[in-house]
Amino acid sequence: MALDPLLLEVLACPEDKGPLLYFADEDRLYNPRLHRSYAVREGIPVMLIDEAVTVDAAEHERLMAKAGTESVASTLSPPQGTP
Repeated sequence: MALDPLLLEVLACPEDKGPLLYFADEDRLYNPRLHRSYAVREGIPVMLIDEAVTVDAAEHERLMAKAGTESVASTLSPPQGTP
């Protein structure tokens, strides 16, 4: 279940308050600055710092490569096509 585009506009990392990358096909939000991944369960983002998963360097590179080649949404930004 995909996240609501309006929710994506306001979601931020609970630790550094910055934007996240949303990988809908993996049900996860990712903070590339802290290398932390947050699960999305049944369409609900689990934004608890204690439940975040730290990603190793290889996984970080994979996610960043994927974000560069696919249409990956970023939080804290208006949906595409919105002025």
